[in-house]
Amino acid sequence: MGRPFIEFIQAQALPWRDGSYGQQRSGLRSKVLSMDQETGASSMLIEYPDGWSRGTHHLGVDEELFVLGGQLTIDSIDYGPKSYAHLPAGYLRRRTVSRSGAVVLTFFSGEPQLVDGPPPAGLLDERRLVTHVDGFAGQWGANFHPLFPPGAGRKFLRRDPYDGEETWLLGTMPLRSGRRPEKHPVVEEMYLLSGELVGPLGTMQPGCYFWRPPEEWHGPFGSPTGNLMLFRTKGGPLSTVYTEHEVGFSWTPEHQPILPSELQRYGQQPQPGCLCY
Repeated sequence: MGRPFIEFIQAQALPWRDGSYGQQRSGLRSKVLSMDQETGASSMLIEYPDGWSRGTHHLGVDEELFVLGGQLTIDSIDYGPKSYAHLPAGYLRRRTVSRSGAVVLTFFSGEPQLVDGPPPAGLLDERRLVTHVDGFAGQWGANFHPLFPPGAGRKFLRRDPYDGEETWLLGTMPLRSGRRPEKHPVVEEMYLLSGELVGPLGTMQPGCYFWRPPEEWHGPFGSPTGNLMLFRTKGGPLSTVYTEHEVGFSWTPEHQPILPSELQRYGQQPQPGCLCY
């Protein structure tokens, strides 16, 4: 059945749970945002406590990470807030440390079976490796679709060399809004890092998350504050189809998220001014 349609839920409403699923790293806490029950792929928050460390190991699946707060060090690379990496299956980690704790938005391509020691030869595909991207560095790009409302920029973090799946940051200006619903032929996943995002299903606060299946019409959206979002696609690169005609837009929509039954008790109206986790 794959993953359920989630649009949207606040991560703050979800409970922290000790440990994680699979043979994953011990001594931490996690929140599952969404999971594919067939493949074990998941999107989650992982909280690493002060002084946490782990020796030489690798995973048999891809791990994609974006640091929300604190710092995580993998070998000689320090990942501070807004740092990103895509570590494919078989990537060797000789030592992973969080000296002062960290909260990390993490995506696994399957159930994360942790294996001590180095990987077997040939498991790692270095073409898919993104060792480190500093979200504060680099330039914003724009004009990525002629109908996309002006007042936004995008920073690419990753584009898969085989299937074109993408991860990027999107930033928008305050008081910006659109007037055309849209859809995509691929899964679109988003985590709201800062600011508010207003759409027909309600007002999202930092920590908001959605997993949207292909071909779902959505929007239009606006932001009274400006915002910063992390987006991913699954199934290929992003392309967009807009409606021919513009529609009305409300800055004060009713709160009516789309949630599977197991998450409906966590779908309360978000409170403004909260941290993004």
